Amino acid sequence: MKHVIAASIAAASITGAARAADDVTLQLKWVTQAQFAGYYVALDQGFYEAEDLDVTILSGGPDIAPTQVIAGGGADVTVEWMPAALAAREKGLPLVNIAQPFKSSGMMLTCWKDTGIASPKDLANRTLGVWFFGNEFPFMSWMSQLGIGVDGKGDAGVEVLKQGFNVDPLLQRQADCISTMTYNEYWQVIDAGVGADELITFKYEDQGVATLEDGLYVLEENLQDPEFVGKMERFVRASMKGWKWAEENPDAAADIVLDNDETGAQTEGHQKRMMGEIAKLTAGSNGALDPADYERTVATLMSGGSDPVITAAPTGAWTHAITDAALK
Repeated sequence: MKHVIAASIAAASITGAARAADDVTLQLKWVTQAQFAGYYVALDQGFYEAEDLDVTILSGGPDIAPTQVIAGGGADVTVEWMPAALAAREKGLPLVNIAQPFKSSGMMLTCWKDTGIASPKDLANRTLGVWFFGNEFPFMSWMSQLGIGVDGKGDAGVEVLKQGFNVDPLLQRQADCISTMTYNEYWQVIDAGVGADELITFKYEDQGVATLEDGLYVLEENLQDPEFVGKMERFVRASMKGWKWAEENPDAAADIVLDNDETGAQTEGHQKRMMGEIAKLTAGSNGALDPADYERTVATLMSGGSDPVITAAPTGAWTHAITDAALK
């Protein structure tokens, strides 16, 4: 198996001389795990090599903000959630979505059933764990639509607990509900010995407030460079081959992810289960952004009452130019 930092180099002949493959650096949103299997598969299976690309995949983590990395020139393309990308764009960082491998959202709120929470209206006067660093935006919009404040408990408010990247607040009863992903933290709760019948979950998709996750973003100015555009076309084409391969071969894809986990923190059982859940989210996408999904995301982010995530509908925040060329 290939190592993540040792991407293959394809040889091409131009007037008899070999030229080096084009470098592409991808910044992930989080640590090496099956959430990003398509990219590791494309590297391992030679899909990038076949497109004459030398791809470096940078793992993320709790102290790494993808938007800051790409703004500082540390990556050519980054995996990011659209709420964070659009918020950054409104603040002056011109990110553009060039592809959307994830069709559905995996975000949800997981609650103790014995608290009496049975529907979203029961969330008022509770303590809710929420991720920040850009991940809070869909939650804030949801609460605004429900008419629930986020400044403290009360009949029309909740206490927001700034949640770390674990499930301890729920297990230790510090929070009535916590943020979870269908493919990760929910299963951490189950693995801790909690029965599924002890929990109630609210998927953002089901609540009509789902926003797009794990899209591919670049800086707008780079799209004026034909060479960069050509690299991104090849990168997206190879990446989507990786994603579809991963959907069809989930266990093998999980093994490839494990091969690239330098920390040794990931386990086979967890990654194979995660890959099965991730495949549900990428299913139905060929990589091209669905404008209706984009409009839903924008509407959700602008419905934040007096404090919306974004204050105006963005312009130029996405393009089909890359996927039109890559997927033809």
